[in-house]
Amino acid sequence: MRATCPPILRRAFHGTLIIGAIGLSAGRLEANWPAWRGADATGSQDTGHELPTSWSPEDATWSIELPGKGGSTPIVWEETIYMTSPIDDQDGVMAIDIENGAVLWKRTIGPLSPARHRKLGSSCNASPTTDGQHLYVAFRSGHIAALDFGGEVLWRHDLAEEFGPEELYWDAGSSPVVSGNTVLFTRLHAGESWVAGYDKMTGERLWLTPRNFQVPAENDNGYTTPFVYDSPGGKAAFVWAADHLNAYRIESGERLWEVSGFNPREKGYWPAISSPLLVGSTIVVPVGRDDRRLEASIHGLSLEKRDANGDPLTVWTREDVGVFVPSLAAYKGRVYLLRNRGGIVCLDPKTGESFWEAELPRERFSYYASPTIANGVLYAAREDGTVFAMKVGEEFELLGENPMGEPVIASPVPVGDALLIRGDKNLFCFRVD
Repeated sequence: MRATCPPILRRAFHGTLIIGAIGLSAGRLEANWPAWRGADATGSQDTGHELPTSWSPEDATWSIELPGKGGSTPIVWEETIYMTSPIDDQDGVMAIDIENGAVLWKRTIGPLSPARHRKLGSSCNASPTTDGQHLYVAFRSGHIAALDFGGEVLWRHDLAEEFGPEELYWDAGSSPVVSGNTVLFTRLHAGESWVAGYDKMTGERLWLTPRNFQVPAENDNGYTTPFVYDSPGGKAAFVWAADHLNAYRIESGERLWEVSGFNPREKGYWPAISSPLLVGSTIVVPVGRDDRRLEASIHGLSLEKRDANGDPLTVWTREDVGVFVPSLAAYKGRVYLLRNRGGIVCLDPKTGESFWEAELPRERFSYYASPTIANGVLYAAREDGTVFAMKVGEEFELLGENPMGEPVIASPVPVGDALLIRGDKNLFCFRVD
């Protein structure tokens, strides 16, 4: 499908803000949350304001009923929340005033693709991202699009029409990533897999790099989001899926390096769901699934130490801890793991050694939302909708156990003086009075 972009809208793209930049506004919002894992993709941020740790749904500053079930995490840019949601059986995007919860606009992109996992999944698991000028979205249906902050669609593609349906066991979850003039999208599935860069101004595909590996069953299914970093020669992004970690030059799609060997026993049914991250010069990679005994591990790879092929060396491996769905978070040089049944591990990314390990109150429910850290407080949402707040850093201290009354799959969002919680049915905003 050919992208369309009217000239009057094309001119609106002049100038750029890199996703890692922090924006200022006149209100109580000193920082933004421009992508799924925040401004620096670590899932953490100091907001400059005290945020609540104990609450009930009735304590919300405001809450609004959402038009459909969605698992995507909202983003925030200068007093406005942007989020994807089903709207009248269509893939949709909506904008909400963070101050009072007023819906500013709704826009539909195209017919949605019903979720396979009706309990946990949705047609819109991928979060939007922004460069501070426009929004970029992706959906299970294969629709990808760019919108301006007024809700006008600037360009769109239908990847299912162009490449065929995405062959995943469950529901697509990889969020778009923007860097410079390029938006990255991935298709990591049982069919032809690739990483591609699109011109953010016009929607033209700039490059497409195949990413196909022979791996055990379901391991070619990837739900992870690329991580952008500075490499010699310019911006690059690493992608984790199909038992392989690869880096690509954002400008050209050139593959820079590749690391394998994470699954020597060739275990199957290990889809890549939890996204890795970079702390200092160490990439921390979650492998396997810790909802099964002895099938999860964590690996540390050094960007400074390379093998004979120039690929990053694995400098440590731990097979006693791991994760399944929640992605990793980093805060003040430490990495935090949220395990499938509520274990919390705080580890040193340089060595892999634990500073401490703790357990949240046990229930029969699992954790699917990724943890978020704000001002030294980690927020973790359990599948049943209980959101825990805990002090982290030198030690662990449980501060609050907060039932929301509905399932929570999206990650909590801390920005300015607001804590946003997206449930299956409602979006909540909590503030300290």
